[in-house]
Amino acid sequence: MSGGERPELGQVPETALWTLWYRAVEARRPDGLLHDPKAVELVDRIDYPFAERFGTSGSQAQLQALRAACFDREVADFLAREPRGTVVCLGEGLETQYWRVDNGRARWLSVDLPESVALREELLPPGPRQRYLAADATELGWADEVDRNREVLLSAQGLLMYLPPARVRSLIAGCADRFPGGSLVLDAVPRWFSRLTLNGKLRAHGYQPPPMPWAMDAGERDKLRTASPAIATVRDVRPVGGRGLLGELLPLALTVPLVANRRPSVTVLEFAGQPERS
Repeated sequence: MSGGERPELGQVPETALWTLWYRAVEARRPDGLLHDPKAVELVDRIDYPFAERFGTSGSQAQLQALRAACFDREVADFLAREPRGTVVCLGEGLETQYWRVDNGRARWLSVDLPESVALREELLPPGPRQRYLAADATELGWADEVDRNREVLLSAQGLLMYLPPARVRSLIAGCADRFPGGSLVLDAVPRWFSRLTLNGKLRAHGYQPPPMPWAMDAGERDKLRTASPAIATVRDVRPVGGRGLLGELLPLALTVPLVANRRPSVTVLEFAGQPERS
């Protein structure tokens, strides 16, 4: 950052630096799974002890890239269908997806906590089709800022696991009610992983992730339908690719129910459209 400044973030917003770092670690590889030069650029600009704080795990970098790629595919597919649609990113942090998949015509709205938006505005100033809104994503006031004349895709990457379960359910229901015909892409950690964070037993290198009170085993994703009758379909988004041992084991793991049903997951919720008037 200019002037040698360092970002000062709370525990949950600091996770934006963790995910940024591991995207950059993977993107620096010549055989990397994610093309993300903007992440590399940011890491080089920010005065922060990334490696000392977060480590340099190659497997973590791969897993982070595979998760980001799941979201990228869904957004890219949406923009192929709706080139002038709107992508609403909830709790975006320092995600650089816009620079990976933007089509030059879509609109992008980023909704995040004030301290996260301030950092994003400094490091990633918005372009003409981007807008940053400092707000609590769970309050849903931001929904009034979305152009309803355009198709909408909502993205909640790396957000919901940090919320109480009741607020997750309320947010999903609110999105389903307010955006008929739209969709929401979200990710979840499995229950065993959540328990480790709640008990303070998850530690990587010198970094301890914040508690993650909301969790969902991949095999129970259909329960998300109960959040709102406006949820028409629930769809799993599976990671594709991988390198080395991880690349060899991942396809196998996805065929073993005990593993496949208790893994981190990315899910798409598609909302029913407005009923036609007679």
